[in-house]
Amino acid sequence: MLYFFAIIKDRYLNIHLKGEKGALKRRVVITGLGVVSSIGIGWRDFWKGLLEGRSGISPVEAFDTSKYCTHNGGEVKNFKPEEFIPGERLSLLNRTSQMAIAASLSAINDAGLGDEINKYKVTVSFGTTLGDAQTVEPLDEYILNSSLIPKNICYQIPTHSSPSNIARFLNLKNSIFMFSTACAAGNYAIAYGYDLIRLNKADIVIAGASDAMSRIEFTGFNQFNAVAPERCQPFDKNRKGMMLAEGCGVLILEALDSAIKRNARIYAEIIGYGLSCDAHHMTTPTIDGIAACMKKAMKEANIGINDVDYICAHGTGTLMNDKNECAAIKEVFGPRYKEIPVSSIKSMLGHTMGAASALEAIACALVVKNDIIPPTINYETPDPECDIDCVPNKAREHRVNIALNNSYAFGGNNACLVIKKYIN
Repeated sequence: MLYFFAIIKDRYLNIHLKGEKGALKRRVVITGLGVVSSIGIGWRDFWKGLLEGRSGISPVEAFDTSKYCTHNGGEVKNFKPEEFIPGERLSLLNRTSQMAIAASLSAINDAGLGDEINKYKVTVSFGTTLGDAQTVEPLDEYILNSSLIPKNICYQIPTHSSPSNIARFLNLKNSIFMFSTACAAGNYAIAYGYDLIRLNKADIVIAGASDAMSRIEFTGFNQFNAVAPERCQPFDKNRKGMMLAEGCGVLILEALDSAIKRNARIYAEIIGYGLSCDAHHMTTPTIDGIAACMKKAMKEANIGINDVDYICAHGTGTLMNDKNECAAIKEVFGPRYKEIPVSSIKSMLGHTMGAASALEAIACALVVKNDIIPPTINYETPDPECDIDCVPNKAREHRVNIALNNSYAFGGNNACLVIKKYIN
């Protein structure tokens, strides 16, 4: 029976994945970037902030935190959705969708597509942790007060709102996908977009993730005692936890032939990804699961441990996450682990939940494009259990041909993306 299924699988792969249409032979490149973050709106300000080691952490203003034990977060204080979205549409969109549309428009314009986006076979592949969960908060108030629920609130409830709103705003007719794999959702969405292009299901994919700050999220992580009181210190011996944040990252993924045909600027190439599920614990990632994810990614990308020049860490600043991620890196790379720079941009942005790995993928694309690695800020005291090269406190010029983008999520959902310097 196993032999029979092996034959069927081989025939499927040969016919459907390597067929006459060139599926799985198409190279996938990144041609546009869009960012909404606590350290900058647009990829240029975002990149400048990363290289400066700028902190986007400040007192939370979205809701009253006086009854909580922590009060800081990575809020995006200077985001003005009306600069991207007409006023009559804003009332139908929650903040998560507003950021998603704004970052998508920025990425499309950055890719040089503009109004011509509809000329292509375009899919939206998006991720989130809580979707438009902050909509539930005013909804509860209406219910408690026995008030009539406004129609615009009802429009904002579905978890898939962000990609559907992007498609509606841009009049895209192909398809949309939403991944709710928590803090790895951005990588999942990008990986799926990568597959869609290789399988000739799309020419262009708007891929990314968005999450806005919400009281639900803030309450939950504070109850876990997982939030640092003032700042995030990944890999530091005295780290005290993560810093909750919001943001959105969008990448325009495109078939290389399409990008070349329209003479697009190419930031980087995606050459593979790996997924794994720990099936162990709801909140604690395992070393084996993280290691398996990186190994799968490198195997699919056809690279070895000596080919990796940089790792963008999940690096939340919690005790167990950083410890286990470092142990997994040691397991995968052996004695070479100290040679590979490993930094966490969450030290600056905070943890943007589902948007985290999308923003980190953008950082990786810019790293391989510019050969500069952003730092892990707030690093003071070395931890013997995290004795990696975490690029402490200052950006570093370093030749980067291949970068790994690590992300792990509640439920043991792990995703690792492989991003490579584009060479024609």
